[in-house]
Amino acid sequence: MRLASGGTAESDAGRESSMCRWVPLLGAALALLGVAFGSPSLLVPGLGLAVIAIVAFAWVVTSARGAAIEIEPGPPRIVEGDAYPLEIRIRRGPVPPPGGEIRHPLLRRPIRMGAFRPSRVSLEIRMPRRGRHVLEGAAWRISDPLGLHAREFAAPPGGELLVLPRLEPVSVMGPASVDGGGVGAPRGGEEGAASIREARAVEFEVDGLRPYREGSPASRIHWPAVARSGEMHERRILAGAEATPLVALDAEDPADLEALDRAVRAAASLCVHLAPLAGCGVLLPGSRAPAMLDARLRAWPALHARFAVVGSGAPTRLPSRSAGLRGSVFWVTARAPGTQKVPRVAGAGRHYLVSAFEPGAAPVSFAVAGCFGTPASAQSATRARVAA
Repeated sequence: MRLASGGTAESDAGRESSMCRWVPLLGAALALLGVAFGSPSLLVPGLGLAVIAIVAFAWVVTSARGAAIEIEPGPPRIVEGDAYPLEIRIRRGPVPPPGGEIRHPLLRRPIRMGAFRPSRVSLEIRMPRRGRHVLEGAAWRISDPLGLHAREFAAPPGGELLVLPRLEPVSVMGPASVDGGGVGAPRGGEEGAASIREARAVEFEVDGLRPYREGSPASRIHWPAVARSGEMHERRILAGAEATPLVALDAEDPADLEALDRAVRAAASLCVHLAPLAGCGVLLPGSRAPAMLDARLRAWPALHARFAVVGSGAPTRLPSRSAGLRGSVFWVTARAPGTQKVPRVAGAGRHYLVSAFEPGAAPVSFAVAGCFGTPASAQSATRARVAA
């Protein structure tokens, strides 16, 4: 999509034109005074100022004829941390412009554009945070080196850009980890989803190792044990761990925006991590029922886009019963410590609290995207000990 405009701005160009009118008047006044008093010291600078103002005006006006600025926007969506490619092209008039600059809201400082600078500028801009961003247009200001006169051309807004939350690896902590580590950090977007799916070496509900059984999925094989002993071993999963889990995101009363962003990243990363095993239910704020993500992640692009626009305020209502989701419940919240509570779902498996803040004395089962997951039973026991 190409956006172009050759309109002239009113604000700066009007002030510069006013200055350009005063400079030749000042030059004429000095020249007249020089003639009246017979003083060449006034006549020469007066004529010089008038000539400079006229030349600056004529150069800017001539170079602005047929000039325009065009924007070639990048992709409609990117992932947090990825660079957004922005290409700005300028079409010069019959005469090279004496100078000027290109301004864009996403640029930290204007780009100087002289007579012999390239007519195409390629930029890589990093967006500050997830969400839907309106891409404002760029402006090309042609001016003389002394700033006596200027013309400005603007490109209209470039539409919307969706910045998706970054996917991060899940790391198991404590006795639940059979190999003491996590998976490597993946890239964002669909590539990041594939990286997590291929390298999911962490299971949440592992209960040790056992000899490999014919027909077990390859994702259960514990390769460090195979390397040490030369025999095939697999992870032993607790009963119900392979049932469809539910990831619920609580954004109703976040402690701050940064905590909400961490919670969104954690919930999105958990969905991609859990779904390849047995599918996953995803409950977002304001939704009446969970959305289903199958093991092949076919619905993930649409869900990823919904995660990107999650804001604070809308409540998250867990279903009263499991509704077929008999696996664990992961309640991801950005609330401040002391105000966090995991709602119970009848018929579901284990309940985990995934907090954007460190849980204190409660044991941490896993960590993801700056958030910490603890069993809800451990949270309740910790609160009971504190109260006692």
